[in-house]
Amino acid sequence: MPDAPGLELIRGEIDRDCPGAVLATSYDRSQAALLVDPERVLEVLRWLRDEPGQRYDFLSSLHAADYLPNAPRFGIHYELINRNRVERVRVKAMLADPGDDALPEIDSCVELFPTAEAQEREVYDFFGIVFRGHPNLTRILMPDDYVGWPQRRDFPIGGEPVTFTYSEQRFD
Repeated sequence: MPDAPGLELIRGEIDRDCPGAVLATSYDRSQAALLVDPERVLEVLRWLRDEPGQRYDFLSSLHAADYLPNAPRFGIHYELINRNRVERVRVKAMLADPGDDALPEIDSCVELFPTAEAQEREVYDFFGIVFRGHPNLTRILMPDDYVGWPQRRDFPIGGEPVTFTYSEQRFD
């Protein structure tokens, strides 16, 4: 994993080729992260994958987080690995909540990293984030007729009470 100065060097190189794409960096708990413009996330991911000195060519994880009540509300996290150097870098794109019934959108990275196919579907399934250009953006874990996005922080908590056998027994 690049250290804090190494992360700033990577940011400088990205800014040389893709000016303004990286908005900020963070290095917390030995984890390097680039905060990028969501409209330019594919440029940064492609650069990290293809640049000869970087070669972060494996997407190990793509996941989302809901930061409600903060704005922008949603974060898309990409975990990239350089397997030759055994280094990891995170790329984070923040998306605003468009409000009403509209869903937030970001470009799909399946073309760059085929491993993102199921992971983007999972993020869509649980958070309602649309990945533009995804080859098959449908629900993957929830039923097709399910209404809502269960991992959002404003999703109503509820359900049916479950009776477990151990709670029925009385020990005197």
